[in-house]
Amino acid sequence: MARYAIGLDYGTNSVRGLLVNVATGEEIATAIFNYPHGQAGIVLEPRDPNLARQHPQDYLDGAQTTIQQVLADAAKKGVRADEVVGIGVDTTGSTPMPVDAQGQPLAFDARFANEPAALAWLWKDHTSHQEAVEITEIAAKWRPHYLAKCGGKYSSEWFWAKILHCARVAPALFDAAFTWVEIADWIPAALCGTTAPDLLKRGVCAAGHKAFFAESWGGYPDAEFLAALDPRLVRVGKTLPARVFTVADPAGGLSADWAQKMGLKAGTPVAVGAFDVHLGAVGSGIQPGVLVKIMGTSTCDLMVSPLGEPLADIPGLCGIVPASVVPGFYGMEAGQSAVGDIFNWFVQVIQPGGKEAGSHEALTAGAAKLRPGESGLLALDWHNGNRTVLVDQRLTGTLFGLTLHTTPAEIYRALIEATAFGARVIMERFEEYGVPAKRVVSGGGIASKNPMAMQIYADAMGRPVAISSSAQTCALGSAIAGAVVAGEHKDFAAAIDAMATKTERTFTPEPGAAALYNRLFTLYRRLHDAFGIAGHEESLSDVMKALLSIRDEARKA
Repeated sequence: MARYAIGLDYGTNSVRGLLVNVATGEEIATAIFNYPHGQAGIVLEPRDPNLARQHPQDYLDGAQTTIQQVLADAAKKGVRADEVVGIGVDTTGSTPMPVDAQGQPLAFDARFANEPAALAWLWKDHTSHQEAVEITEIAAKWRPHYLAKCGGKYSSEWFWAKILHCARVAPALFDAAFTWVEIADWIPAALCGTTAPDLLKRGVCAAGHKAFFAESWGGYPDAEFLAALDPRLVRVGKTLPARVFTVADPAGGLSADWAQKMGLKAGTPVAVGAFDVHLGAVGSGIQPGVLVKIMGTSTCDLMVSPLGEPLADIPGLCGIVPASVVPGFYGMEAGQSAVGDIFNWFVQVIQPGGKEAGSHEALTAGAAKLRPGESGLLALDWHNGNRTVLVDQRLTGTLFGLTLHTTPAEIYRALIEATAFGARVIMERFEEYGVPAKRVVSGGGIASKNPMAMQIYADAMGRPVAISSSAQTCALGSAIAGAVVAGEHKDFAAAIDAMATKTERTFTPEPGAAALYNRLFTLYRRLHDAFGIAGHEESLSDVMKALLSIRDEARKA
């Protein structure tokens, strides 16, 4: 009898479900559920552009809808629901949520039905930027070893900053919350009926990368440190467990209630959850020397290194955490706070040229006709702050070289080039600290849909960029976790070998374009350091003229 696993990939705007053959990795059926709450699934506040929340009901409805749909579609191909042996879950993060003593979201409590603080605080919520600065300052004084393992700065995208901000702006709700739970941990628990805080299993992925957890210092932050941040956080710290789990561990078995809803077997193993990029790296066949880039609204970069080998602390990373991707390896996370979101902003908000002329397709076609450097433009990709390596959400996007002749297609290409340069900064930071990126593998919507962008990335990064054959690498990685906890493979290495996506296409750097992008990257890096590093002083008076010179050379070529 064939066996199958389901992967659920909870993204920024939707959840994707994927049914996969555990022996071959063949993708049998897929479904997508767009979150109905808010704007494209995100609850926003017009008066505060830093606020971004989600309603947990969307997570539950998304699980039920996508699983039912993939099972219905798979049934047409002869797949039976009783052949599903495991489920895996990945989510955005850090996306923590306040819950009551039974583990139910406060958003479900009628008292807080209209309170944004009761919702899940989406990864891109930057309302806690000041708290992140304070946490960094206090940790540097009291617990510098905490910072050493998370790149040297704490981010407003992360767990403790958001909780501290809630305590300050919504104290009544903060007091009503028994604890806070990452949705990467809560969703698997909801499927298993184990949301009660004493039953819920928290994953090392979220805890280690976003919440200052490490076994080497005894788990989550100690009470003395939390009290230094705010005495009210001590109560939250007491609700957090001493032990966390990996994606090789089961969160539990599918509850009878959920099994009945979806037509699956009660007790079907559900893996402990992790962040989307971490399981996307699994779905992409992560191994040492491979830089995996999962490209969507933002971009996350993952590398791994064997636990037994020396590994330096790397400034600017989003954590170096044992077993956060797969057991036996350190997981090293980096990324850019906006990539696809930048392109969407230009198309949907600026709307250059109107609906048709300003579509992604039209702008891509126009940008593809341009040679590297021909636009005379250079941008900084900080429209949603900088995640790596500067770790500063108060930075903003910029565009240099505008003239009265600049076209929308030129700007669109410059924005793509800027994100490619940002990706190169991250790659070079890994390599600077002894982690070589011998190969780049990219997955996600942009990688699979925009070959022009991927050629720019290869040229700008100076590396071949392989594209995953699956458009659903995160959901595939989750399905692999489901297969492992179901016992279908002895370990993740065997599961990855059998199920992970293969390379569909590789973009190789074109020497002439790569040489020109090296010149542009030198200018990008000067702007990056001048605007992004406090105290960095450098004259930039030649940058605009250098861009014009490059433009004129490109147009004569």
